[in-house]
Amino acid sequence: MSTGDVHRWYNRPSWQRRRAYQLQCEPLCKFCLQRGRVEPATVADHIDAHAGDYNKFRLGALQSLCATCHSSTKAVIEKRGYDVAIGADGVPLDPKHPVYTAARSARNH
Repeated sequence: MSTGDVHRWYNRPSWQRRRAYQLQCEPLCKFCLQRGRVEPATVADHIDAHAGDYNKFRLGALQSLCATCHSSTKAVIEKRGYDVAIGADGVPLDPKHPVYTAARSARNH
């Protein structure tokens, strides 16, 4: 399946309805809210990448994100496997962050 074929899925009326419903149910960016910011969401993002699988595209769980978080934060998470965001207390927000893996490993030794 080519990238062009996958991109056409986003133009289908069924996707447009699902996107609109997602943004109606969750109108604010999930990532921004986790960081204490209120930002309107504009993207219905697949939580787990569908990787060209039409069933995952149609049925996969969605989250609402702003365009900035979708194109930057989500891209970093998909590339690294964890979110690099740090909370106000200086501690990473994502439990998958390597600092937590290192801490668990140290406790087990």
